[in-house]
Amino acid sequence: MLEETISEIRSFVRETSLTDKRILVLFSGGKDSSLTLYLLKEAGLDVSALTFFHRWSWHETLRWAMKFTRKLGVEHYLVDITDGLLREAVGRKGPVCIHCKRVMLWNAKWFALNNGFEILAKGDNANDKIIGALLDQCKGDIRLCRIPRIGLPILRPLIKYTAEEVERLAEEADVRPYRMYEHSRRRQWREGCPLQYIDKEETIKPELMDMAYRVNYEVSKIARRRRVRVSVRVPSFEIMCWDCDEETLREIKSLLEEVRGR
Repeated sequence: MLEETISEIRSFVRETSLTDKRILVLFSGGKDSSLTLYLLKEAGLDVSALTFFHRWSWHETLRWAMKFTRKLGVEHYLVDITDGLLREAVGRKGPVCIHCKRVMLWNAKWFALNNGFEILAKGDNANDKIIGALLDQCKGDIRLCRIPRIGLPILRPLIKYTAEEVERLAEEADVRPYRMYEHSRRRQWREGCPLQYIDKEETIKPELMDMAYRVNYEVSKIARRRRVRVSVRVPSFEIMCWDCDEETLREIKSLLEEVRGR
């Protein structure tokens, strides 16, 4: 399946005249973006990676991403968006991800234009919600969207593959991102950053951002040791867990009581 996918990408980029274009992959260090970077590199394209991070990003994931790009031999840019995220999100209602994505896309556009990149690439797969989104407006093959508002074509080589197919491809390519053992929104591995666990009805504040990081980082240690997937919403301290037994839940609740008492 992997060789067929790489061959299909090669054919597609030839048909769309992307072979000699400089491509900038929005690279979070997760499975989808890691696989996208791997496939485009294996297809012989001129690719670089762009990773956004902020004060509350998982350090472990960032370190893994840097090792991965070194192994692939691709140029890797790191951009701190802490100030932009605070400016865009604080004082507004959640989820934080909506505000963060806006900051990232804006920064990606101008970073690409100012550094000579001609294409942006993303790791969206067929299970991602795209109905009604800006990228739904593209005409023709949805793998390549030319949208004037963004100013650069966006390449999505995985958009016709389901999450299950992406898992198979990643396994075959031996692409194994670092896991924080988050609960995530879906049963498939779908991790992000701890800020997504701020309760939606809450007004976003730096104190809540700090709490979301601190609580979920501590919980991730339990999740990793017990091989379950756990996240905690704040400030409600709602526990979300895949496959937790009673003993694990007791340990998590005990930890949360300690955190509340500090």
